[in-house]
Amino acid sequence: MQKGKRVGMGLISMSMLAGLTGLGSQAVFAGELERALEYRQGVMNVMGWNMKSMGDMMKGKKAYDSDAFAKHAADLAKAASLDVLSGFPEGSDEGETDARVDIWLDFDDFKLKLEELREASQSLSEVAAAGDKAANGDALGKTGKTCKACHDSYKD
Repeated sequence: MQKGKRVGMGLISMSMLAGLTGLGSQAVFAGELERALEYRQGVMNVMGWNMKSMGDMMKGKKAYDSDAFAKHAADLAKAASLDVLSGFPEGSDEGETDARVDIWLDFDDFKLKLEELREASQSLSEVAAAGDKAANGDALGKTGKTCKACHDSYKD
């Protein structure tokens, strides 16, 4: 009879452990989604900060400095080259995010828009290295259009 109790208690303990493990994995999954959301927002903030800084220079809100402009352009291209797509796993459309569910409904188009941003920001970085203000303005405008195209479709 004593053996039966041990087996019964062992089964109960294993069942409880399995239940807790399941809850733990849900918490880990939720934690991973939160980290993915923070990652993508961080990348987007870096891109936005650099775009705004260059835009302010071109609009005269800030003194134009070709070296600073080139640095912002290079940083933007670096940020755009990061694997930001890993910050958009399925299920990360909830929580504190401006991302529309449309991203996951047409992920191929979203990836295409990201690739267009990467190309435009790389081109901007190359143009900015030459220091020509007018050319920088044109390249910044093209890059801004790629940002806008994605935001119009996928950001609230």
